[in-house]
Amino acid sequence: MKVFVERAKDFLRSEDGPTATEYAVMLALIIVAAIGSIQLVGEKVSTTFTEVVGTLPSGTPAGS
Repeated sequence: MKVFVERAKDFLRSEDGPTATEYAVMLALIIVAAIGSIQLVGEKVSTTFTEVVGTLPSGTPAGS
């Protein structure tokens, strides 16, 4: 247990700790932007499919 505590202290003293935190914040921002973009594109795609379905024929077979 003592070794773990010493390694944790060394990690917090080194520059790796803040760098890892910065990467985590950047990753969170990228994820939020990606989710927002996906939702926006998803709504547009849904609207487009709804319009296409409305313009398609009813599906009655020819010659019936």
